[in-house]
Amino acid sequence: MSRNFALTVIFSLCVMGPMLVMAAAGFASISALGRNPSSAPKILTAMVMTLLCAEALAIIAFLVVWQLFAPGRGG
Repeated sequence: MSRNFALTVIFSLCVMGPMLVMAAAGFASISALGRNPSSAPKILTAMVMTLLCAEALAIIAFLVVWQLFAPGRGG
């Protein structure tokens, strides 16, 4: 397996995980708002916190992969 192919696969996995979390959070929040519109501030807060955590994990994963595959490291 070439280094570029491995890097592409790992970066795509780093994108797909948070993407699935964001899709699930969006679906759940819209469903909850449809059932109980008066709880919008609580749902919005929980959704934003979930999205921030997912995005932070994606950025951390990108930085780890970037360090592992930094130019000048290995072959």
